[in-house]
Amino acid sequence: MATFILPDSEPEVPVNLTSNLSQDQLLAFPAFKQWSETLKHSLSTQNKQSHTFYSSPYKLRKIDIQSVDFFGGKRLGFVKLRAEVSNDNGERLPGSVFLRGGSVGMMVSNDHPTSVWVTANDFQQLILQPDDVLERTENEKQVILALQPRIAAGSLSMAELPAGMLDDSGSFSGGAAKEIAEETGLEIPASDLINMTELAIPAASSDSDERLQQAVYPSPGGCDEFIPIFLWQKRVPRGQLKQWQGKLTGLREHGEKITLMLCPLDQVWKHGGRDGKVLAGWALYQALRQEGRI
Repeated sequence: MATFILPDSEPEVPVNLTSNLSQDQLLAFPAFKQWSETLKHSLSTQNKQSHTFYSSPYKLRKIDIQSVDFFGGKRLGFVKLRAEVSNDNGERLPGSVFLRGGSVGMMVSNDHPTSVWVTANDFQQLILQPDDVLERTENEKQVILALQPRIAAGSLSMAELPAGMLDDSGSFSGGAAKEIAEETGLEIPASDLINMTELAIPAASSDSDERLQQAVYPSPGGCDEFIPIFLWQKRVPRGQLKQWQGKLTGLREHGEKITLMLCPLDQVWKHGGRDGKVLAGWALYQALRQEGRI
């Protein structure tokens, strides 16, 4: 098992690697780089006399890499590690960390031409509305949810925001995005997205502020994943929406892994309530609309 010193660490932080992971691979992993730099800055804010831990600051002492997963045999995907963070009194902070990086979630709504919720692995919630309804109203809005297996949750049919990524062309892509395009013909360019988390969460304004992402952290007790949530709304002909309502029922054909369903916007918190991204997107959407910001 190889060990190296984390660059620019003070005090020096030894990093113990697994046999199948090199120093270069770990340091090049965006999720590790972002996590370590964010933690380093947060620890540095303890030197302010007003900080809760000023009198007995915590320090990163050691990192043990416990396991890693590679995607396609080559690309580093997930890292499980334990970080030893303690103060000089021997008090420790919980340090079990699962690194996977950011995700994206999207909500697509048809209120006025082209607006969506998105989460960074991207999750997209699409809201559709008949184009003969008065604009700037919430009447008859429908949200597209994806139903798919989520083994970590023990589910074979979890209702959630459709998942995907923003590809090199700036469009929402991935399995669920492909399903949406095949079933509805909808394609979602990044230029049409409204980042609701950036609107709601202020960025760090000084060096004394922690430099967290302007995003939702669904499991901050053990995972670095952060989810910016975007909004996309689109008005469609009533006949088209009615056709989709008959087609997007959530029923899956034999062997089909991902399917789609339309859910009334005012009911989405019930049907998608097990998915934290749905609840976060719904809450942001309601609050930002109440303040007249979207």
